[in-house]
Amino acid sequence: MTQRRPIASRDRKWAQRIAGALAARAATPNQISQASLLFAALAGAAFWLSGGVSPVWLVVAALAVQGRLLCNLFDGMVAVEGGRAEPDGPFWNEAPDRFADIVILVGMGLGAGTPALGWAAATMAVLTAYTRETGAAQSLAPDFSGPMAKPHRMALATGAAVVALFVPVIFSVPTIALALWVIALGAMATTLRRSMNMITNLKSR
Repeated sequence: MTQRRPIASRDRKWAQRIAGALAARAATPNQISQASLLFAALAGAAFWLSGGVSPVWLVVAALAVQGRLLCNLFDGMVAVEGGRAEPDGPFWNEAPDRFADIVILVGMGLGAGTPALGWAAATMAVLTAYTRETGAAQSLAPDFSGPMAKPHRMALATGAAVVALFVPVIFSVPTIALALWVIALGAMATTLRRSMNMITNLKSR
């Protein structure tokens, strides 16, 4: 049973070279996971400070979100391919992701002037992971299905920051707020899909 999210970038030569360099420099997977929290905090703060319109802060937010994702990529590669897995690795592999989702999405809500929407999107995002882990706790294969799994949420957050540089408002709705609606509803659909998958798999035993 695979426990890893399928990521195409893991097979790219550039990713393998960087992961190899990090392992050679004694960077631990846990340290890389912890660094993802710093990128997430920077992204959340940048979204907030952007007010949904500041070009400088929107660029910082987009880059920081991608920094978070790169850390998520390299921590697993250093742990598995680099052979540097640590006993407490499972905690650092999961917990920072939950904090990162909350910080980034709440920051988006604050920047768009819709904090409640940011919290709603963050809650739905955490529920997608909770549902996946509930299934894994029952010895089911981890369900990474979408439509709004972590890579999708972060791709949309990045895309919203870039689009907001040029079109800060769409149909009288701030672009960042519109992205949050899509994330919240998409994450809700993802939670329901994973829940139904889990129920079906448990019944088929």
